[in-house]
Amino acid sequence: MFYPKKPIRTSEREIRAVMGSVLHFHLVPLIYLFLFHGNAQALSSQWARNNSATAVIVFGDSTVDPGNNNFVPTIFRGNFPPYGKDLVDHVATGRFSNGRLTTDFIASYVGLKDYVPPYLDPRLSMEELMTGVSFASAGSGFDPLTPKISILILFNGFCFHQWRQNVIPISKQLEYFREYKKKLQTVLGKRGTEDHINRAIFIISAGTNDFVVNYFTLPIRRKTYSVSAYQQFILQKATQVLQDLLDEGARRIIFNSLPPMGCLPVVITLYSNNHNAIYGRNCLDYYSSVAREFNLMLQKDVAQLQNRLANRGSRIYINDAYGALTNMIQGQGSSAFEVVNIGCCGTGYLEAGLLCNPHSYVCPDASKFVFWDSIHPTEKTYYNVFKLLRPVIDSLVRK
Repeated sequence: MFYPKKPIRTSEREIRAVMGSVLHFHLVPLIYLFLFHGNAQALSSQWARNNSATAVIVFGDSTVDPGNNNFVPTIFRGNFPPYGKDLVDHVATGRFSNGRLTTDFIASYVGLKDYVPPYLDPRLSMEELMTGVSFASAGSGFDPLTPKISILILFNGFCFHQWRQNVIPISKQLEYFREYKKKLQTVLGKRGTEDHINRAIFIISAGTNDFVVNYFTLPIRRKTYSVSAYQQFILQKATQVLQDLLDEGARRIIFNSLPPMGCLPVVITLYSNNHNAIYGRNCLDYYSSVAREFNLMLQKDVAQLQNRLANRGSRIYINDAYGALTNMIQGQGSSAFEVVNIGCCGTGYLEAGLLCNPHSYVCPDASKFVFWDSIHPTEKTYYNVFKLLRPVIDSLVRK
């Protein structure tokens, strides 16, 4: 089984160098999506005998990156405290949260392992590879420009520094997956690998960075695309990823919809008028409406794709991350949160990545917060999303 290990860390010197006296903002990979280790473990024991899942295989951004960015030359990492505060031994593995992700809970539920490890970790055994890995990279997106853009940091209000993200594009994640299949073939053979991949659960979670970090923040895409045209552009890229995975043998796929982007604390802070940014902190419906429209387009296209591929036995499910997160923010359901519009780390307005660091204030109880930092959910939020997904997982893997 994979347990959190001490990752290759961003040094304190690097953290201090980047922190400086940052006054404005730092946008790290975004998006949404989730505690209680004991609950998921108890469920997994009864499930192990009743499911056919061979692996959990993951693509996307920071919502499903367990630490791949630890192994690439980027500052966009979460491998230092207080990230990982509620993981085993409180080790920061590279997950952008205080604890486990939705993908971890899924893997535990179906009896495979408690943590989905990063594919780029050189310490992984063949057993770990066989039961699933994540290829996801914080900061990535469907738009090929998103993982390449430079992020502007303003210091003391007058000077600046830029960093290129240097994270793993989804196209490269797919290349790694093909490499992964070749590794499996050395043990399982070609036919055994095909069967293994056919019965694996695939999870895709990306798209928020394309809109929040890229389109709404930088002028490059806005010069060429209207909002509706850019939605179509991202939709085409997303459905191409689905097609590529289907061509590679994926048959059980969960695709996360976009979250209510106007409710992300960093979006509220950056795009509100001064009063709402500080006092009201209400969701900005314009940005959420872009996500709603995109999700409707996605559902339509995926339904058409599913119909065309019905004879392959493929099943693609859209996970309603938008509805799940909206309900938690609005206080609906049994797991109510006390704080829904700021993160647990720092002020909760802008901190993410290097601005959420060992010197940051951290709230006493992250389970009361929807968001861990200004972008990413807490472990409890991820767990709630997992609970909503259980019927889908049941239908995907039941023998």
